[in-house]
Amino acid sequence: MVKLNKIYTRTGDDGTTGLVDGSRIAKSDALMAAIGDVDEANSAIGIAAAVLDPKSDEAAMLSRIQNELFDLGADLATPPDIQFGFGPHDMALRIVPSQIARLEDEIDGMNDALEALRSFILPGGTEAAARLHLARAVTRRAERAAVAAGAARDLNPLALNYLNRLSDHLFVLTRHINAAAGGDILWKPGATR
Repeated sequence: MVKLNKIYTRTGDDGTTGLVDGSRIAKSDALMAAIGDVDEANSAIGIAAAVLDPKSDEAAMLSRIQNELFDLGADLATPPDIQFGFGPHDMALRIVPSQIARLEDEIDGMNDALEALRSFILPGGTEAAARLHLARAVTRRAERAAVAAGAARDLNPLALNYLNRLSDHLFVLTRHINAAAGGDILWKPGATR
């Protein structure tokens, strides 16, 4: 378990940050960009969840996802050869297939009730959907950053799969939320020419 008694340590004043194994890398490293983008995606999801009924199925999905994004950040920050995580008896936190399968099941469940897309959709609609569209875009950036980091070091491929599936999940969730409020806002190619 994580225990933080002091928030600042001054260890990062030299432009480095620590990984789970105690090694240090530059804060400008591609891996840190990916970890930061995952954190930003998690924050954007929290902003979206704040306008949902906290007892709704949608809020429950987002709560699970937010927890998993912390797992994903820990996964990225743990070198692949490390077997243990934060405590001596804890296995390293890694994204696992069941987490991706659950996202897929939720996507399929929401998508089954939606009309087929006949156009691209504009990010918007209800406040919750608009916020989730932003979270989806940040998640796509986190995925691109993780792919870039993976070009320089070994990463858990399931972490990349999770980010890809999460952006799909957030897209379908926006459609699901907007369906209850009149539907998607469709792109009209060349409409302002």
